[in-house]
Amino acid sequence: MSNTPDDILLETEDHMDKSVKYLEAEFRGVRTGRATASLIEMVKVDYYGSMTELKSLAAISVPESTQLLVKPFDVGAVSAIKQAIEQAGMGFNPISEGKQLRVMVPALSAERRKQLSAHVKKLGEEQKVALRNVRRDGNKHADALKNNPAKHFAEDDIENLKEEIQQLLKKFETKIDQLVESKTKELNTI
Repeated sequence: MSNTPDDILLETEDHMDKSVKYLEAEFRGVRTGRATASLIEMVKVDYYGSMTELKSLAAISVPESTQLLVKPFDVGAVSAIKQAIEQAGMGFNPISEGKQLRVMVPALSAERRKQLSAHVKKLGEEQKVALRNVRRDGNKHADALKNNPAKHFAEDDIENLKEEIQQLLKKFETKIDQLVESKTKELNTI
């Protein structure tokens, strides 16, 4: 880690921002009532012994609001892709149409919406824990400045740095709350 308050603050903010970006990426894979390519693009496919994301192996389009069309770049991968989608635990049953797969996206039941809402909340809480860990690390580095033999930092500067780290935490926790609320609302919109 760095040796100036500004560096510590920048690195802390960068790590917190990465936690939020990670959550946004996870939420793209949580399905709502509509078909979108992001529902299955992260599905891992066993492609000749290597676990590869579906988006790297096929073009995924949305011909209708309740369907996905998967066109593999390598026709030999159709059965592996079909198997991976079935095993992804999303309740999809792809239909093989020769060189492509059609995936019907069924409407979500009230029970499934509840489960997904709970999952979204859990993902949000996990990222809040990650943010708090980043704050802890930032504060440790701030405390280490007290013992820095190369340069002396005033006690007030270190306390101000810790306060700024706390403000960052609040800012990013609010972002996470907004993302969770937005995704939950999206899940419960029929």
